[in-house]
Amino acid sequence: MSMMYEETRMSIIESGVEMKLSSLVVGTWGNISARVPGGALMAITPSGVDYETIRPEDILIMDFDGNIVDGTMKPSIEHPLHSAIYKDRPDVNAIVHTHSSFTTAFAIARKPIPAAAEDMVQIVGGDVRVNEYCLPGTNDLGTSVVEALRDRSAVIMANHGCLAAGPNMKETMKIVNVVEKSAQSVIYAQMLGGVVPLTQEDIASMRDFYLHCYGQR
Repeated sequence: MSMMYEETRMSIIESGVEMKLSSLVVGTWGNISARVPGGALMAITPSGVDYETIRPEDILIMDFDGNIVDGTMKPSIEHPLHSAIYKDRPDVNAIVHTHSSFTTAFAIARKPIPAAAEDMVQIVGGDVRVNEYCLPGTNDLGTSVVEALRDRSAVIMANHGCLAAGPNMKETMKIVNVVEKSAQSVIYAQMLGGVVPLTQEDIASMRDFYLHCYGQR
């Protein structure tokens, strides 16, 4: 018998390995999920398992109320957070949560990444906001992140890390990489004397271009 949503599970495994090799996480921290086709379900990484050893059957299939539909392992503690985002954002089909170094610096300083780099504002929609701090794994965290993620594709989780939410897994991995690069660039720019943010008019124009004109269509 074929496994439920094997293709979706494999996309999560491949992204987890990429995330670790790109130093977006250390050890087993962070988590990844994807909305599965045909219903209000998601596939999500198990808790505390090395990304290089996760098998397709280790990826949990869950509904948005926290019930396991398929799988025997313990899911990521952040499954309520992922569920809250999928419930609120029908445009989101993949979520990647990282603990990358430069974005985590902004997280523990509780400072947003300013809307200064063109590629970041195109892919995120503006600055990367910081949510109100809540303990990991709580429903309050989901509520807080959903609010900070409003009209954005990425958020800084206070004292925690980065979360990106995109239309597919490839785009979502691109988002976390661009956000991390931008966080690094902003820190360097501060050393050079400061950051010059883009205007809201320019941000809106570039975001519209990215969503409707960028790339091969």
